[in-house]
Amino acid sequence: MALAATSVATSTFEGQKPGTSGLRKNVKVYQQPHYTENFVQCTLSGGLSEPVGSTLVIGGDGRFYMKEATVTIIQMCAANGVRKVIVGENGLMSTPALSCVIRKYETDGGIILTASHNPGGPDADFGIKFNTSNGGPAPENVTNAIFELTKTISEYKICPELQPNISVIGSTDYQVEGRSFTVEVIDSVADYATYMKEIFDFNAIRDLLSGSDGKPALKILLNAMHGVMGPYVTEIVCGELGAPSDSAVNCVPLTDFGGHHPDPNLTYAADLVTSLKEGQQGFGAAFDGDGDRNMILGKGAFFVTPSDSLAVLANNLQCIPYFRNDSSGTKKGFARSMPTSGAVDRVAQKKGVECFEVPTGWKFFGNLMDAGRLTLCGEESFGTGSDHIREKDGLWAVLAWLSILAEKRCSVEDILMGHWNEYGRNFYTRYDYENCESGPAKKMMDNLNTLIDENTLVGETHNVGGKTYKVATMDNFSYTDPIDASISKNQGVRIIFSDNSRIIFRLSGTGSSGATIRMYIEGYESDPATFSQDPQIVLKPLIEIALQISQLKQLTGRTEPTVIT
Repeated sequence: MALAATSVATSTFEGQKPGTSGLRKNVKVYQQPHYTENFVQCTLSGGLSEPVGSTLVIGGDGRFYMKEATVTIIQMCAANGVRKVIVGENGLMSTPALSCVIRKYETDGGIILTASHNPGGPDADFGIKFNTSNGGPAPENVTNAIFELTKTISEYKICPELQPNISVIGSTDYQVEGRSFTVEVIDSVADYATYMKEIFDFNAIRDLLSGSDGKPALKILLNAMHGVMGPYVTEIVCGELGAPSDSAVNCVPLTDFGGHHPDPNLTYAADLVTSLKEGQQGFGAAFDGDGDRNMILGKGAFFVTPSDSLAVLANNLQCIPYFRNDSSGTKKGFARSMPTSGAVDRVAQKKGVECFEVPTGWKFFGNLMDAGRLTLCGEESFGTGSDHIREKDGLWAVLAWLSILAEKRCSVEDILMGHWNEYGRNFYTRYDYENCESGPAKKMMDNLNTLIDENTLVGETHNVGGKTYKVATMDNFSYTDPIDASISKNQGVRIIFSDNSRIIFRLSGTGSSGATIRMYIEGYESDPATFSQDPQIVLKPLIEIALQISQLKQLTGRTEPTVIT
């Protein structure tokens, strides 16, 4: 059947600038006539060197408006001369799985329909993100090119007669304007599951979960939070690895994530915390909406901070065949985002490998991976991953932890205590003040930057709670990429003390409205007597100093954070 492409006249929309994780807006913004089409057209034209003849992967986290947007994108790909699109069944595909598929089939890139850990539903958020041919988020030069096109777009191309059935696995061929166009709907989980079998020793994990050599089975509880990870957990953990079916909960993807906030932290995954506190399971984890983030808990809801999780994985790579069988796998560098604690730095120093401190955003890790200088990386915002793909990967992190537990045959808490005894503990916390008024939040950051310019804070001594802290340096983090020499400025205000304790302030750019102030506090302790203490108690003096210097409460009127992690 021959189909025709149509050019539709349009006008520009303000504010279509993609961030580190694509363009996130309220659903109703995306539902405006031409809004989605405009951004998709600019993404195809600016993200691909040549749309004609290209192959793209399309998938999303199942949130409200995803299916409609998927069909629109397929129609626009056809009209723009794309040769083939690979689509997850029913449009579903986790962000790490989509990166895996891009790399496996050597496509020209992919489009991910997600707002990650933001809420879903008709009154919540939606997002479109472009990943390049390496499987990772588009770098700044690509997102800038897309943004520039959004300022001048006057028409977009679409093939409205093409009505693909994305709920049936298989390939369908079309003729559009004399060109062949293929829509291939694939099992969303299959390629990713196959890859995980290559990376991990499934037999060892299976023995851990079922019990072997006289050792009892490890009971686990994984919470998919009604996001895209449900099918992956069900097939891989409960299927391939043989965990009982009640080891996974909230595994049916819902357009509104069951009315919950699909963010795997102690606040929004409180039901998992409550369950683990009962002591029936020895390991628990939660995932976000699109499956790239994870939270790790031990028995009794023992919380593993993402910073500590990264450090523990770095110290135990030999437990994972992917690294053990690659002679260079355990010798490449580690990396963390700037706000992430320096726990992994200590492991890198002992192992004699490079350790990179980069701005927030997974694309910065991708450059290092592609250059062969990075094997493991993470962000304090519950993202962990390796060079197996070019995205953070929630289920990979869980399987990595289970691999360590399978070899060590001890508890999560025992592993952390052993790690701290070897390296000391980087006590760490993050305070999120969500939906602040933008004006006062900006004023706070402007004041902090003024303190940097005037250099008045350096050398000051603060005595709080019986402890003394002297400011050694204060700056706004800047990063020069060692691979392409690109420079990223204004990545977060840092106050660093003489004992290497740190206070960091950032304004988040991932929300769809308002401003989120993130305050990060870090202090290092080498005395084992402190290791079991509550970070909120250990860090209380630094928290008070941070609030005093920033005047956060006075400027924003916020007396308590929305989320503490």
